[in-house]
Amino acid sequence: MAVSSLSIDQQAIDQQVVLVTGGARGLGAHLTRAFLGQGARVVVNYFQSRDAAEALVKEAPQRVLAVQADVRDAEAIESLFEQAREHFGTPITTVVNNALPAFSFNGDARPDADALDWSQLQQQLEGVNRGALNTIQAALAGMREQGGGRIVNIGTNLFQNPVVPYHDYTAGKAALLSLTRTLANDLGPDNITVNMISGGLLRTTDASSATPEAVFDLIAQNTPLRRVTTPEEFADAALFFASPWSRAVTGQNLIVDGGLVKG
Repeated sequence: MAVSSLSIDQQAIDQQVVLVTGGARGLGAHLTRAFLGQGARVVVNYFQSRDAAEALVKEAPQRVLAVQADVRDAEAIESLFEQAREHFGTPITTVVNNALPAFSFNGDARPDADALDWSQLQQQLEGVNRGALNTIQAALAGMREQGGGRIVNIGTNLFQNPVVPYHDYTAGKAALLSLTRTLANDLGPDNITVNMISGGLLRTTDASSATPEAVFDLIAQNTPLRRVTTPEEFADAALFFASPWSRAVTGQNLIVDGGLVKG
């Protein structure tokens, strides 16, 4: 398929090629299916979840390409973008930075201030920030070629409302918000928008599977919608940022948690 003659501002999601990092399982799989549901072609990046990635390919074999790559490895990510372009015949239009280093949302198991080690912070910074930087840099040439692009970073509401101080995870996501805003300013002249979507605890993903039921219930009681946001509801916001409807929106952090945290 040739490069679309429409600018990114005019491209409906069914005309786009979307990369979802960590797109084979958990929230990533919901993001992948949300874009597939709108007719997009999706590059599912995975690190170790080969079986889950191949299962997604079977759901839409003409529109899904699964590529194994560690987002921390710039050369592997460059190769991913080359494979995607060769496979679909057009550059990646939209990048969703969702990949998360190994992490379990279990407040009882988190390291507190006395036990927190720099290696835990470094793991998150490497996976979240280095990974996002690698995908964004690899995407730029293709986005500029087609007159723009969309970058959607996945954040968290915990740096506004650290009810459970996951120090390492939250530090990585807070740094990603800073990168979101500085890159939005830097890439705006190229018609490339950069935004973040920040959720709270989602009911339920692989990462939140260790969360006690009582915690879900407590969050629901304190949320205006009186329920915990689902991964499907969260993924809807990614569709907005990829669509022409968001063409004048950049550098923003949209909190999608049922109104629990006020931006």
